[in-house]
Amino acid sequence: MQKLAEIDLIDSFEKIPVKIFPTPTEGSKFVAAQVAYCIRDKQSRGENIVLGLATGSTPISMYKELVRLHKEEGISFKNVITFNLDEYYPIESEAYQSYYSFMHRHLFDHVDIDEANIFIPNGELPKEEIKKHCQQYEQLIEEKGGIDLQILGIGNNGHIGFNEPGSSIHSKTRLINLDNSTRIANARDFQNISQVPRLAITAGISTILKARRILLMAWGMKAPIIARSVEGDMTEQVPASLLQQHPDCTFVVDETAATELTRIKSPWLTGEIEWTPQMIKRAVVNVSLKTGKPVLSLTTVDYNENGLGDLLVEKGDAYELNLQVYYMLRDSITGWPGGKPNFNYPGHPERSDIQPKRCLIFSPHPDDDIISMGGTFMRLHDQGHEVHVGYQTSGNIAVTDEFVTRFLDFAVGFEAMFGIDNMTSKEILLQASHFLNKKKSNQRDTPEIRAIKGLIRRCEAKATCRYVGLTDSRAHFLNLPFYETGTIEKKPLGEEDIRITMELLRELKPHQVYCAGDLADPHGTHKVCLDIIFESFRRLKEQGDEWLKDCWVWLYKGAWQEWDIAEIEMAIPMSPDQVMKKRYGIFIHQSQKDMVPFQGSDSREFWQRAEERNHHTANLYAQLGMTQYAAVEAFVRWHY
Repeated sequence: MQKLAEIDLIDSFEKIPVKIFPTPTEGSKFVAAQVAYCIRDKQSRGENIVLGLATGSTPISMYKELVRLHKEEGISFKNVITFNLDEYYPIESEAYQSYYSFMHRHLFDHVDIDEANIFIPNGELPKEEIKKHCQQYEQLIEEKGGIDLQILGIGNNGHIGFNEPGSSIHSKTRLINLDNSTRIANARDFQNISQVPRLAITAGISTILKARRILLMAWGMKAPIIARSVEGDMTEQVPASLLQQHPDCTFVVDETAATELTRIKSPWLTGEIEWTPQMIKRAVVNVSLKTGKPVLSLTTVDYNENGLGDLLVEKGDAYELNLQVYYMLRDSITGWPGGKPNFNYPGHPERSDIQPKRCLIFSPHPDDDIISMGGTFMRLHDQGHEVHVGYQTSGNIAVTDEFVTRFLDFAVGFEAMFGIDNMTSKEILLQASHFLNKKKSNQRDTPEIRAIKGLIRRCEAKATCRYVGLTDSRAHFLNLPFYETGTIEKKPLGEEDIRITMELLRELKPHQVYCAGDLADPHGTHKVCLDIIFESFRRLKEQGDEWLKDCWVWLYKGAWQEWDIAEIEMAIPMSPDQVMKKRYGIFIHQSQKDMVPFQGSDSREFWQRAEERNHHTANLYAQLGMTQYAAVEAFVRWHY
């Protein structure tokens, strides 16, 4: 009898092929390699290739890799014709925020493409000419032979191009109204949301679907919409889901963006897996939350009805599994983040033998320490540990011009009130005021303005440390160079960033390090800051630093999302009073209250996000059968 081939069901829930890469960099290199292959393939036959290109933060690394391939491996763009998906309206082509500028800045100015082969919707035309312009754009695509390869990103609401939810599958290039969530997300490129255009020109969904091949890229915080687009029903309310009907479309995502896919979130439903303690915890927690039963109340029927019959066969009865997971959850909860003195309990997440500990909290921006782990921050200090904070960047771009103007008015008034006659400071203040009064929407801040904005955030950070109880000497302002561009786009991490970080680590020799593992930060600063820390630890370990043997690293999430409940290894509960004390600590960062320029698609204030996240984590623990706390801050240990 012939043996049947083994069928791999790992991606059986996915209606669009998905390639998952460890990091956005690796995913970007894959897409760039695909683009390069298509260009060379057409060149070998003496033909032009027509590319559909996207903008936004997602494809930047891919364009960087294409530039590298051109400069180092000789790939030519002479035979490349490009059509961009969209453009703001109205906007001047030369404005920094225009997609015309974006494409030239990231790709066209660095390769040998013929300017005559570049086509981008025109955001400068009078409104009455836009309809004709859109029709001509469609005709041009057809005249050039149609799109061979279309590159896409995806919005948190599922938009592709600027085709917002509700866009017709038959839509063509047209002028559209931007959804408010899209405008908020794109406010990172502007000084504030009021300057983000309300209209845009976009290629339609039918235009996109005509492309012969489509590659959609997504990194970080896009996990929920990726799952809906790939595994959900096809609907115009999720425009990206309409790509399910395309014959050659692939989603290219990083591990973070893939976390909601069934093969990642519930892999036991897609085939045989290795039942590690962590996988058992995840499966049982999933069933508990799905059934609405506490962990200790789950039955054999619950396991069988939720695809976990194999787990029972391999690991024993429901009662034993319930107890195993219950103890794992119980032991993750502690009021002693630095370990409890004179208390030896093997299940405790932290060591008790080193007391007190030197603790270093790395804060990517000058407020992430109090926003993301304010309760733990205060508890570490109150329990007698030596706490330091390393503020990795100045955070200057997240201070509005209006807020700076307030401080300038105060400084001028202060000097006048007390008769201070310092010509140098007066000149600086006058120059700064004059610049802000004349500043254009696409103009970068001067070094002096950036310094003032950085000083505002530094003062807020120091005030927060004092509020917790730390002396000024415990606040370390690293001002990492990668951040200091004056724009939302940052430089890659460099040797100086690593040197500065290693120096602080060697100076303090901490027993505990806390850092932001929040890779969902939409602007990438947290990711770069984390990469700098990881690389610093790698080099320190390679160089044989002895103190590392006593140093544990804990990762917290930032203002954007929380760890999955099954991943949490240390949970710090908070009382209602501690929640309020944390809120007041966040309020110290007045420059970040209300609406700040670059807060992403979530319009809530940071204190609201933090409290909601911490309350939600506490409620999940309670649903699983643990004690009901007012709030919980969560951490995962990183092993280097």
